[in-house]
Amino acid sequence: MATAADRPSRRADALSRERVVTAAVEILDAEGESGLTFRTLAKRLSTGAGAIYWHVQGKDELLAAAANTVIAVAIGGVRTRGKPAARLRAVALALFDAFEAHPWAGAQLARDPSRLAGARILEAVGGTLDALAVAPESQFAVASALADYIAGAAGLSAAHAAGPPGLDRTAFLEAAAQRWERLDPAEFPFVHRILRQVPDHDDREQFASGIDLILAGIEKRNSPRISPARPARA
Repeated sequence: MATAADRPSRRADALSRERVVTAAVEILDAEGESGLTFRTLAKRLSTGAGAIYWHVQGKDELLAAAANTVIAVAIGGVRTRGKPAARLRAVALALFDAFEAHPWAGAQLARDPSRLAGARILEAVGGTLDALAVAPESQFAVASALADYIAGAAGLSAAHAAGPPGLDRTAFLEAAAQRWERLDPAEFPFVHRILRQVPDHDDREQFASGIDLILAGIEKRNSPRISPARPARA
């Protein structure tokens, strides 16, 4: 028979959806998606599972809410002023850092980008396009390209984090370079040219380079076209 000491103490303050989601984020960061159960969440919150179900209907809704919280905090923390391209770049890097810190959020976004978290990213990048002089009819394509690139990086981050326990990134990349080195250079000339860069490249810098390429493409696309000079009449 359980004693009073065995039973979780009830918190005096009212349970809220915000507290439930915050606790879920803490569990996800510490133990991953498999460690998040309503039992562990109830224990952390010193309440019963029924009280949690009052605020979220199931694990899918809880994961979506947790991912949305992480993304909202990342975007909300961007305070860059000035050129819209600089803000867009800062937002993208803030999201990259968030997915590095919370890889489960990247997995959740990849699983269902139509949730609020996906819409929040689309709004954050698309909201700068008017200031970047992107034509209205092109904004969906441009914003989608940016959002898809960010989500792709999030998915890769989640995949790397889900690798074998204790996986050493440098050792993994060195093994990959060695594997590629054995490929036929006549069939894979580019792969052989980049082999030395593979083991010690910086993922964040690589991601930022991709954002810069997209921004450069936007700038080039929107730059006024200069007609070739007509020869002067005699």
